[in-house]
Amino acid sequence: MEQQSKIPETPAETDTGCSEAMKAELLDECEEQFGLLQKLQNEIILADTDCNDEESNEAVNRLNAMTTELEQWQEMEPKLLSTNPEILFALGKDELQRLNSQLKMVLSCSQVKRDALKDLLQREQKWLGEKKEVLSEVTEQVATLRNENEKLSEHSILQDMKRKITRVKDYHGNLMETLSDMLAEHFPLPNQQAVGTKKKRGTVPDSGENLISLSEILEQLTNKTLETPHEPYVSLDDSFWPPYIEMLLRNGIAVRHPEDCNKIRLENFY
Repeated sequence: MEQQSKIPETPAETDTGCSEAMKAELLDECEEQFGLLQKLQNEIILADTDCNDEESNEAVNRLNAMTTELEQWQEMEPKLLSTNPEILFALGKDELQRLNSQLKMVLSCSQVKRDALKDLLQREQKWLGEKKEVLSEVTEQVATLRNENEKLSEHSILQDMKRKITRVKDYHGNLMETLSDMLAEHFPLPNQQAVGTKKKRGTVPDSGENLISLSEILEQLTNKTLETPHEPYVSLDDSFWPPYIEMLLRNGIAVRHPEDCNKIRLENFY
């Protein structure tokens, strides 16, 4: 203990010289121990060569003795190769430095992993906050809808549906009226055109009183498609003005029957 407490603190150059001297001294002690082991090994080899097969009892006794010695060695605590405090101090210092370097590496890895986990935790907390806000808004909307649904009665729902149906019918009627006015203005019948215009067209019949308007033709085609979808064709007669039929066919609004050219139907727009 007194020798260990009196170890002087030397500068770097002195530490280098001491370390070399300590290494040399430690190597000498190791060579001495190694020489002792070789001597013991040679004695064991010579003892084995002198034994005969007939001396089995002596071999058994020797085995028992060696087993006892082995047990004694196992119970003994290992002794240090060197008792020099400077050597022990240098070895302990090297071991502590190596352990310190390993602990620094572990600390660095742990800090990197900790930072990554912090970032992940912040992202997860942000995502959780957003989901909680969405859940709160949806819950409020569901509660509002439930309250409104409880306030509504069957009578009020029925009246609301009737108002909506009436509104849709009015809108449909206005659309049909507008369409009829537009067709009557831009696609008039031959008897409604000027006399000069009739003379220029060779396909206009002499009497246009029996002709139906383009609006009526479209109405017949639409009604036929809705009422009898399995047979949507309309038969053509003298009341259908050929230029109107040709215009519908050319513009892809109507198509002819594949076997009867005097029948047409409304094109499928779906």
